[in-house]
This record gives sequence, structure tokens and C-alpha cells, in this order.
Amino acid sequence: MNTPIPIILAAEDELSETVLRVILDRSSRRFAVGQCLRRGGNTYLKSIVNGLNKAARSTPYLLLTDLDRSECPPALIQDWLTAPRHSNLIFRVAVREVEAWVLAHKQAFASFFGVPEVKIPDDVDAIHDPKEFLIDLIKRSKKRRIREDIVPPPGSTAKVGPNYNEHLCQFVETYWDKEQAKQSSRSLERSLQMIEKFAPTWP
Repeated sequence: MNTPIPIILAAEDELSETVLRVILDRSSRRFAVGQCLRRGGNTYLKSIVNGLNKAARSTPYLLLTDLDRSECPPALIQDWLTAPRHSNLIFRVAVREVEAWVLAHKQAFASFFGVPEVKIPDDVDAIHDPKEFLIDLIKRSKKRRIREDIVPPPGSTAKVGPNYNEHLCQFVETYWDKEQAKQSSRSLERSLQMIEKFAPTWP
């Protein structure tokens, strides 16, 4: 049996971390996942990525950030890195947010959250604001508790409901299938391909 590949994660938030852990856990490769560097948002990730790139000489890292309003993943990566990316740093960008990857398993998402599958586009990478799209979709949910937990209360300044992460992470851990999801997200498909063929180099 192959020795597991040790790897440290870096992610924007709880949902992104959950998606990464599920992808690695269900990969054909064996990974020994350590800590996740996560302090909220891409500003923190941008501040540490060059340090991770140097540290990757001895330890593999997997970083996931959202594209958000950046032009494209290559432009974001070029903007963040001050030196060529080390091969042990897997630097992936969700287009345009990790919520698009979650939505990409359309049938399972629609069933779990009680929303019309037909409302989810075939190309989720084309959604301009996936988080906003997801919340607007949940407003149509047949499940009252889902609506109350994910949609911000009327008059609230919060962008998401009180149990947003709880429900989305539960869905990813329990029902989300990366192989189904990649059919509706090219950025997810490319990320899965890179993870599946990853072979660390050691000093």
C-alpha cells in the first residue's frame, strides 16, 4: 500500500476547508491531511502564500481561494506569487466562489435543499456571484428550516443566515459527489485533475 502524502491545507473559510477535505478523502490518491490555515478571507491567504511557496520545498500545501472579481485564475496566481510556484504547492482557484462547486452537483443540491434543479445552470462557473445566487435560490426552498438557517433575516446586515456553514458543510460531507459536480464546473474539474496527478518532490 502506498504511503500517504502529507499535506497542509490553506482555505478562506469553513466551507472551503470542508470541500478540500472531502476531495482529498475521496481521491484515488492517499493523503495524510494535517492542519488547515484559515483565518477568514483571501486577504490572509494572500499574505501567507509566498511563505507557503517557500515552505513547500519540504512540505506539500494545498491552497484554495475564490476568484471573486479577479480576471481569471492565472492572473490571480501571478498577482499573488512573487516567485515561480513550487511544484509542492497546489494553488487552486474556485470560479468564482467555492459555492459554485457546491452547486455543481445539481441533482443532489436540489434534493437536499428543496429547490428546483432546473434553476441551477449547467455551467456554474458562469454564475457572477455564486453565494448571492445560492441564497436567492434557497429563498425558493420548500424546507422552512433551510430557508431560515441560510437566508439572512429581514433587516439583517448579515450576508448569510445563522447556520449557513452548518448546512452547506453537512451537504458536502454527506451527499456532494465531486465526480458529478465536475461535469458542471471546469474549474473544479481542473483542480481534481491536478490533485489526482500530484506527485510531491522531496529534498
